[in-house]
Amino acid sequence: MSTSTARIFVTRRLPAPVEQRMQALFDVTLSPDDKRLEADALIAAAAGHDVLVSTITDIIDAEVIARLPQSVRLIAQFGNGIDNIDVNAAHQRGVAVTNTPSVLTEDTADMAMALILSVPRRLPEGATVIPRDGTWPGWSPTWMLGRRLGGKALGIVGMGRIGTAVARRAKAFGLSIHYYSRSRRPPQIEEPLEAAYWPDLDKMLEHVDIVSLHTPHTRDTYNLMNEDRLKRMKRDAFLVNVSRPELIDENALASLIESGELSGAGLDVVNNRRHINPRLLALARDNRIVLTPHMASSTLEGRVEMGETVIVNIRVFLDGHNPPHRVLPESGTR
Repeated sequence: MSTSTARIFVTRRLPAPVEQRMQALFDVTLSPDDKRLEADALIAAAAGHDVLVSTITDIIDAEVIARLPQSVRLIAQFGNGIDNIDVNAAHQRGVAVTNTPSVLTEDTADMAMALILSVPRRLPEGATVIPRDGTWPGWSPTWMLGRRLGGKALGIVGMGRIGTAVARRAKAFGLSIHYYSRSRRPPQIEEPLEAAYWPDLDKMLEHVDIVSLHTPHTRDTYNLMNEDRLKRMKRDAFLVNVSRPELIDENALASLIESGELSGAGLDVVNNRRHINPRLLALARDNRIVLTPHMASSTLEGRVEMGETVIVNIRVFLDGHNPPHRVLPESGTR
């Protein structure tokens, strides 16, 4: 099929440069109002299209895939995560799935480092202290005391591309680097970072002052940070998550922070399929945790690169070849 005649439906509005590039290459139907489509609307909108360009807000489960128009042969996800897509059901239906890995490594690592800084230094709380009229109570020696970052131990769970990028940043701030991963990283990665590998996650959690999560959501990692593991962390330690909300038992986390058994958390991802956990919201209002709205990938440069990766996946697929970022059902990852 010619790329110029392929019909593409894009479920959400994308940055203008990406939409313009897609319109120059394909017959594109853009989202009219940039709202998440429910199942019936998504299926109806996909009618007559060859490719569905989805985002993480689209729930493409087995039921939706079974009802997709026969014309749809590719789901090209605009994003790295594919938790919203039943990859196995798509594979069984003969629909290929692609994503955009590697594009957001540096942006996501920046966000993780921002949270690592924000929580102990109380930056969000401090930013709200001065009222709009410019009056404030003034400085005092015991006011707004946070914790020093240098000399602390950072424990990274998942030392892949993003975890390694976080480690590079953290080392520059004087943190010692510790990590748990399915396999030990080679010396050329470990040695410049002076990174200590822990084969036992529980042991590492007991040792470090900050835990940063950088692992995908799988059956094995669901609730990876459960109540038992959270209790293994030091009382003055805190948790950072820019990866997947399913990695954390949110109620257990809230309970430990409420009781003072854990210092706090910085969360860029929370379970919000229905509503954000009200206990987390209350802790954020009390400045005991920092919540940000899934901002790790929110740079114009990153989103444009994501769009270019989507376009490459589509063009290679339409040319009859295996796309470079095809997601396979066996592992849920490329």
